[in-house]
Amino acid sequence: MKEFNICYIYDNDIKREKIITNLDMHKAEILHEVSEKISRYGSFILHGEQGDTLIQTSLVRYIKVSERNVRSI
Repeated sequence: MKEFNICYIYDNDIKREKIITNLDMHKAEILHEVSEKISRYGSFILHGEQGDTLIQTSLVRYIKVSERNVRSI
């Protein structure tokens, strides 16, 4: 399994989301999916560690995706 951390960076705030996928997914694919979601919708609900947050896509300035391998037991 792979864990991807996605940061939605505003002018003065950062919202984070974790996604766990299979090993076949790559960072570029996750970034493409997130970019599609942002271009398609004016807003969406982010289910993060700090609860649900409404993301206004017009206010997002930068998206950062980092990946981490997660061991399966």
